[in-house]
Amino acid sequence: MSQFKVSQIRSGIGGKQNQRDTLRTLGLKRVGDVSVKEDRPEVRGMLKTVAHLVTVEEVD
Repeated sequence: MSQFKVSQIRSGIGGKQNQRDTLRTLGLKRVGDVSVKEDRPEVRGMLKTVAHLVTVEEVD
């Protein structure tokens, strides 16, 4: 199964509470943090919610 490498590039400060919660759920606490998540529908939805705060790369 493919995976995503998610990197936080912008701060969640000033964003909505659900966006800050989504960053925490993805395992991102501060700018520059990187997390690897499986390609699942739930994760894709979370990435869509915070697309303006993160970069996503596919990892095999």
